[in-house]
Amino acid sequence: MIVITAPTGQIGSKLVATLLQQSEPVRLITRDPGKLPAEVRDRAEIVVGSHRDRDVLDRALEGADALFWLMPADATASSPYEAYVTASVPGADAVVRHAVARVVIISALGRGSQIYAGHVSASHAMEDLFRSTGAHVRALALPTFMDNILRQTATIRNGVISGTLPADFTMPWIATKDIAALAAKYLLDHTWTGQDSVEVLGGEDLSYHDIAEILTDVLGTPVRFEHGDRTAVRHFLISCGFSEAMAQSMMDMDLAGERGINNATPRTAESTTPTTFREFAEEAIKPAVAE
Repeated sequence: MIVITAPTGQIGSKLVATLLQQSEPVRLITRDPGKLPAEVRDRAEIVVGSHRDRDVLDRALEGADALFWLMPADATASSPYEAYVTASVPGADAVVRHAVARVVIISALGRGSQIYAGHVSASHAMEDLFRSTGAHVRALALPTFMDNILRQTATIRNGVISGTLPADFTMPWIATKDIAALAAKYLLDHTWTGQDSVEVLGGEDLSYHDIAEILTDVLGTPVRFEHGDRTAVRHFLISCGFSEAMAQSMMDMDLAGERGINNATPRTAESTTPTTFREFAEEAIKPAVAE
């Protein structure tokens, strides 16, 4: 039995689709089953509720062999550690109570960098929480998601992408479909043991200038990069309902990115995933802009 948290999200939805092509039973924890496709509801076992809830986790992890753990950050939390670590304590407790053998966790690059990075640092602490359970653990240490560019669909239609990093600063980017494929590989493999981070660098290193050039080519219309101000972004996040601590944590993560927290791991064939940004732009951004 494989248990999946956050099955309707960017990664979870793709992971569930992959797992349901296999023969192993899948159990999903979700607040709203109505957000799942009908074919998923028909084929997977569903536990309704939050994976922050002890009782929900007890129902979900009964007889479980493997757990996929993704903790969406609560934008209103008092700190990133509350959002990631405190919120995950019921999950770690349930792993112990139900003797779950393997846990695959969504985390971030930069472990051991000694750079404070807001959400990223808290995700590393969340890893340690699950390591303390004694379960076999694989923490998928990830860079920035290509899919985040989709949040800028409206401004891309007007020929602009924005960010607070320098235009020519290169860093690794990954497509969530490649994350889902990697997670599926570990969840379906019953042979791995121990606790380790799996550092993944996505398809390629790119700057925002590179991304603007690729979008210009793919969309057939000029797209330019516009440099943003972190203070202004912080105030915008707060106006959207973020707590001051979580808005600051986002900026701390962004600044750590500029300091190179995602660039310390040498790229290898093993750490490189298949999808390039051009492919992602063709498959996802172009249709979104057209709509």
